[in-house]
Amino acid sequence: MSLPDSLPSFEAEASKLSQTYTAEVARLLEEFLVAKSVEVGQITSSAVEIVNAITSLTKGGKRLRPLFAFWGHLGAGGDKDSTDIVRLGVALELFQAAALIHDDIIDNSDTRRGQPSVHKRFESQHQALGLAGSAAAYGSASAILAGDLCLSLSEEAFSEIEHLPKDARNIFNQMRTQVMAGQYLDVLEESAGPAYDPREAVKRARTIVRFKSAKYSTENPFLLGGALAGADEELLKSYSAFALPLGEAFQLRDDVLGVFGDAEITGKPTGGDLLEGKRTELIAHALLLSTEEEREFIQTRLGASDMTAAEVDRLSTILRDSGALEATEHSISELTEQSRQALEKLSISPRALAGLQQLSDAVTKRSK
Repeated sequence: MSLPDSLPSFEAEASKLSQTYTAEVARLLEEFLVAKSVEVGQITSSAVEIVNAITSLTKGGKRLRPLFAFWGHLGAGGDKDSTDIVRLGVALELFQAAALIHDDIIDNSDTRRGQPSVHKRFESQHQALGLAGSAAAYGSASAILAGDLCLSLSEEAFSEIEHLPKDARNIFNQMRTQVMAGQYLDVLEESAGPAYDPREAVKRARTIVRFKSAKYSTENPFLLGGALAGADEELLKSYSAFALPLGEAFQLRDDVLGVFGDAEITGKPTGGDLLEGKRTELIAHALLLSTEEEREFIQTRLGASDMTAAEVDRLSTILRDSGALEATEHSISELTEQSRQALEKLSISPRALAGLQQLSDAVTKRSK
């Protein structure tokens, strides 16, 4: 089985639909946050900065999660002009913003999308205003609150969907639980990794990828869009077969870019994941493929607070020369192929297939 020969004739229409939809999500998201800024301002003008930080973070971006929801919706026969699918897109963008804010605090990341991360933004505010106490502590505390507000606003936006099937509510609730559990596993792995059996490192890394990122990046948005349009269990199962491996490939590509990406393109420092001590699948492969001396270096220096630029370079070299990078690229290729085969089996319109093919390319063929 293969994709229909007529697919290219739908590419322009699919691209236009995606552009129109993302513009609507951006518009409604801006309106929603403006209203929240007014609401918070009525409490105290000082707290408006929390909403401003969220607004700044959610501007731009690819809107990949809303787009998966949109094409899942259309693939299941949903209306392209549905207001509810736009509301779902807003809820997903706010949920992602919450995850990014909290993740940057946990990882102590200074930048996000080429700009200061939210906790660094508040740290700078503390310094600019000449406030008392620790600027770093103020920044982290303020960002935690901004992330919490994002979670609350995401739920509020989701609850404004007028025609909300029970299946969609269950998927949304499950998605949030999965992300928190996956994030905790990531924290646990970074702390306990050196004590764990390296032979199980790849399996553990893939579990983290699946629940911390892949499910909420591709699979659950896709399922939510389908459920919103009344997709049956068989179609939703086919959706998962396409979206989950694609989401895992997406995160593995992110891991590669986190070490070897161009900082000017990714918006994060080259080797940033090594400085943050992330035990990704790249690291897991390296623990299996490197020499005993190299493994010892990885286990003792990865994420060290005093890690030098020379040590970052050495770690990068180990990842490349040991075959860890090649093994991760192989995993990406395998997952992408699994997703492609599942896409070919989807019983949806050629227009929806064209939209999903474009999304698949955007996820796997990227440099940032």
